[in-house]
Amino acid sequence: MSALDAVDDLYRQPLGDFTRARNALAKTLSGADAQRVRALEKPTVVAWAVNQVYWRARAAFDRVMKTGAELRKSQLAALQGKAADVRAATDAHRRAIADASAEAERIAAGAGSRPSPDAVARTFEALSLAASPPEAPGRLTDALKPAGFEALAGITPTKSAVRVPARPAHHERAEVEPREPPTRAGHGAKAGAKEDAKAARAREAEARKREAEEREAAAAARQRESELRKADAAVARAEATEKLARASWEHAHDALLEARRKRDDLKKSR
Repeated sequence: MSALDAVDDLYRQPLGDFTRARNALAKTLSGADAQRVRALEKPTVVAWAVNQVYWRARAAFDRVMKTGAELRKSQLAALQGKAADVRAATDAHRRAIADASAEAERIAAGAGSRPSPDAVARTFEALSLAASPPEAPGRLTDALKPAGFEALAGITPTKSAVRVPARPAHHERAEVEPREPPTRAGHGAKAGAKEDAKAARAREAEARKREAEEREAAAAARQRESELRKADAAVARAEATEKLARASWEHAHDALLEARRKRDDLKKSR
């Protein structure tokens, strides 16, 4: 097995085995190769679940990537005023994401994991709409967020040309070249692009809201964990104090019994 295949194999394994397997692989290497392997980050549960679709359900993964590329192509064409069925491309992309997300959840459930369905879907969306897909698919280490409409930056929507003479003579009338009415296909494509942009902004706003909620939940969990650690420490201190007090009481009780025994013996000997 080559070093590349060995690294790929790390991301195929159960998530709980990643760190052990990575360290074991690094020990078989030396120099820069060993350092690069040791620096590999353990995937989050969402990234791991998406990776497993690439490794175990390649058809579903490829369908997401293909429909994502077709949607991006349609959006670019619409922005340039060309005929494009953005709505049909969007529907096909959504169905592909839903199928791939279901595969990811199924595989994760079989491994005892429950990644966020929304985070899984957003990661598939981000992967498939990226201008430059990852060089090493199947090796994600964290969830991704769709770039939104700004991913199409650099493409300027076309406008109907209006030509005005620089400065007509006083006896001449400036003429403006009439605009050609937009075709139905071009108009529908632009409308579809605007709807997609609005939907992308709505998804981003929803994603930011969910992220804020997740951060709040994580902060609350850390607070509860901190309070639990403090409570455990308080219980441990109280138990130690009780143990010490019990030992002191037993010692004092034994001393009392011994003193009484000696007194009783003296009384009997008189």
